[in-house]
Amino acid sequence: MDKFIIYGGNPLRGRVRISGSKNAALPILCSSILSGGVCTYTNVPDLDDISTVCKVLEQLGVVPEKTGKNSLRLHPQNITSHEAPYDLVKKMRASILVLGPLLARLGRAKVSLPGGCAIGVRPIDMHLKAFAKMGAEIDLSHGYVVARADKLRGTRIVFDNTTVGGTENVMMAACLAEGTTVIEGAAKEPEVTDLAGVLTAMGAQIQGAGESTMVIEGVKSLSGTTYEVIPDRIETGTFLVAAGITKGRVTIEGGRAAHVTAVIEKLMDMGLSISEGQGGLIEVDGGCDLKPVHVETVPYPGFPTDMQAQIMALSCVAQGASSITENIFENRFMHVPELVRMGAVLDEKGRTVLVQGIERFQGASVMATDLRASASLVLAGLNALGYTEVRRIYHLDRGYEGLDAKLTALGARVTREKGGL
Repeated sequence: MDKFIIYGGNPLRGRVRISGSKNAALPILCSSILSGGVCTYTNVPDLDDISTVCKVLEQLGVVPEKTGKNSLRLHPQNITSHEAPYDLVKKMRASILVLGPLLARLGRAKVSLPGGCAIGVRPIDMHLKAFAKMGAEIDLSHGYVVARADKLRGTRIVFDNTTVGGTENVMMAACLAEGTTVIEGAAKEPEVTDLAGVLTAMGAQIQGAGESTMVIEGVKSLSGTTYEVIPDRIETGTFLVAAGITKGRVTIEGGRAAHVTAVIEKLMDMGLSISEGQGGLIEVDGGCDLKPVHVETVPYPGFPTDMQAQIMALSCVAQGASSITENIFENRFMHVPELVRMGAVLDEKGRTVLVQGIERFQGASVMATDLRASASLVLAGLNALGYTEVRRIYHLDRGYEGLDAKLTALGARVTREKGGL
């Protein structure tokens, strides 16, 4: 397995371009199943998760064609299978997003229960209850979801808890359902809005994307399209933190400040200077004494759970006592003991971690446990005195395109090496 070797202490300086959003691209690629024509996508990040979902689609009969480093053309005209097998789905939870499109197009689907990052229980029961209400017969058998429906029917779906994947899955299925589907309690994330954008470009009738209530009027068929994926807001937030934790000055290109408003507000509370320049540039100056912060993760547009680990790393080198509360997942503090190995003073109390600021991290050998935890360890390594070894960075490769190269271009001392568990 690859690992990162980081020598900390260099302030990051220069420009960095944000890649396309992984969390937007994955459902968008799955939505191609609904189409009767060729679908071309640009600004698709070159990531392991993208490769995995393309393999899942290929298993179903979609023909993927890579037309550039960040562009894909999918040919979904001849779907030959309704089964997404365990060997592929186990690698990535987002594979469950083929369930709704398969049901809508073929009337049947067999999808392995998903795998992915070990950050707590992320049940798909809300997806399945919604499909059952739309007329599908659902069976859980031998680790698979087996679903059948002669024709999905539009209905009223109420999500009591916010579910991004559930909203996306139902929205895709509803596009080809008979009648009108109303989703109440819909997720508002930019990735959901982006999926609605590509579906609309394919001919879907969707109102209320980005709001708590969405209305989808089913249509008989969807066409092919060409669509550009939005930039990755979590990568944007990660580089904002990287500038702060190294006391650097970074210009972020290709990001959207409007998608990370809650993150920017907290970072400015900590003392960072952040401004939006011409052409959508985001300028961040981290040359300040960091103030403590109190953060609670909540669904969009609040502070994202996917930025919790990164801001915790930053708060570790702030002056004073901070607190970080995780309200979305129950097992997303696995980076805490690794940050402690690097000198952090952290006290985990249920869903909250109390942070006592230190002057600087100390280099150490640490192990990544999930995607965003990996990012927090890299950030700590950029700040640390001495040498940091971050193992199991395959987690990072699932969600950050060329992170080591981008950091190196900003002046960081980061190298990728083979070996290590």
